[in-house]
Amino acid sequence: MQIKQAIDRIPGGLMLVPLLLGALCKTFVPEAPAYFKGFTQGIMTGVIPILAVWFFCMGASIKLSATGTVLRKSGTIVLTKLFTAWAIVIVASMFIPVEGVQTGFFTGLSILAIVCAMDMTNGGLYASLMQTYGTKEEAGAFVLTSIESGPLMSMVILGATGVAHFEPQIFIGAVLPFLVGFALGNLDPKLRAFFAPGGMLMIPFFAFALGNTINLANLLSPLAGLGVVLALAVIVLTGIPLILADKYIGRGTGTAGLAASSTAGAAAANPVAIAAVAPQFAPTAQSATVLVAICVIVTSIAVPILTGLWYKRFGQGVAEQARADEPALQLAHAD
Repeated sequence: MQIKQAIDRIPGGLMLVPLLLGALCKTFVPEAPAYFKGFTQGIMTGVIPILAVWFFCMGASIKLSATGTVLRKSGTIVLTKLFTAWAIVIVASMFIPVEGVQTGFFTGLSILAIVCAMDMTNGGLYASLMQTYGTKEEAGAFVLTSIESGPLMSMVILGATGVAHFEPQIFIGAVLPFLVGFALGNLDPKLRAFFAPGGMLMIPFFAFALGNTINLANLLSPLAGLGVVLALAVIVLTGIPLILADKYIGRGTGTAGLAASSTAGAAAANPVAIAAVAPQFAPTAQSATVLVAICVIVTSIAVPILTGLWYKRFGQGVAEQARADEPALQLAHAD
């Protein structure tokens, strides 16, 4: 059977197919991890440890000489995403009250839902797509996306910084596996060669575990239509600036920018977390949670497909040319 070949025909298939299988498990047999326990439970629910190993391997695969590229890519993506979300919220706040829209198709839409959907990139999704469609340096650009984790940046954008405190140890804990891998890979080239293949190998395992956090039943919610519209808005309104920033600041093909135009799975927890410390958002927290969850589902499916199509149209030729030029550059440096 040509299973791998069939998966490769699907844009982002190495990520998308296991993710959908995991989502089906979560939707129809949510009790499966607790029932099987053991290793089966671990592989279905082990997003964090799988990610940790994956990030370590990606860190080990990046050479010290590429550090500038990684930081440029990371900074470009993170700052563009945050400033774009900020601008969108400023405009939206001119038309949408704090208590949200109360009538019509947009009933349930709130500033809280918009900011939580817009400002957090799915770092794991981005890194896996770049592992397939980008360079090691582009894949490693997930590092600074840890800054977006949790409700902090959403609260900053909402102007609630007086009750939000960034804890440095959380950020350090997020990037430490990558940094350790990066250090070991550069101290010993043999360790880099040993660990680097793990980055690609871990993609389907991480995708399956991530899928087991997504309940497709959310698509049947009365807010489903609005959620899909919001998800498409996330891709378009953040994707266009990200593509432009990647091309003209990050010196890429736009593929990395499009790959970052998603909503992070953790963002679904932000509305409730923000409402807990900013009571003015409490009335909209429940609907915002549903809307953001739908954004997670839709962008997790749509962004890999769109990124794959973009890569084939605009990025593949550039990547192939770069690989063709690499031996010549190495020879020139040797001379």
